[in-house]
Amino acid sequence: MDLGLAGRVHVVTGGSRGLGYATAAALVGDGAKVVISSRDADSVAAATDRLNELGAATGGAATGVVADLGSADTALRLADAAVENYGRLDGALVSVGGPPPGTAASATDEQWRGAFETVFLGAVRAVRELGGRLAAGDGGAIGLVLSSSARSPITGLGISNGLRPGLAMVAKDMADEFGPRGVRVMGLLPGRILTDRMRELDASNPAAREGALAGIPLGRYGEPEEFGRTAAFVLSPAAGYLTGSLVAVDGGALRAL
Repeated sequence: MDLGLAGRVHVVTGGSRGLGYATAAALVGDGAKVVISSRDADSVAAATDRLNELGAATGGAATGVVADLGSADTALRLADAAVENYGRLDGALVSVGGPPPGTAASATDEQWRGAFETVFLGAVRAVRELGGRLAAGDGGAIGLVLSSSARSPITGLGISNGLRPGLAMVAKDMADEFGPRGVRVMGLLPGRILTDRMRELDASNPAAREGALAGIPLGRYGEPEEFGRTAAFVLSPAAGYLTGSLVAVDGGALRAL
């Protein structure tokens, strides 16, 4: 199936590794152009090179920007980079690193404030600013990478449990606001996907990994590429009647509707 991504341009925050990179690779693999961002210059440069190698065969391409989603000007800088390099902006995947592990009660005020500034406010600002730059009626789409904790708490991730449900409702609210302009907003809820962060969490609590596997109907963790292909579809014109939805990518682990 042709997703209609060829020639379209997307911003992907947190795009140098993990779920962000997997999505950028899926987009470029279908002929899209991407502007990826991350705080680490070396990671951005290496990921951009890999994506451009992939795009050589598909017509896709990538530009990297070193940026922190917690900074007030980041979203506009990324939108400007898309237009300056590729002449347009069609959508975005807003992905940020997960907050530190620990229970909600054990997290300090500083940890809560730091996570709120980046994970919550940074994401809200990015959707607001990038959504405002998408042309009306042109099939623009924005996806927020959230977590299955938006629907059911995850043991040991108290800050995530506190912030992700709020972002899920923000996605629905903005979908209502942007919908009349033809701009779609969705949330993606990854479960246990085999990223570097997931490996770190498992290493700190091996027993939790066994318990998690037992609760996944497919009996395995997901691969980042599986998430990336799902996200690329959600952002594509092929999913043009999908908005305000929270799409779980979790192997069936969530028991809530």
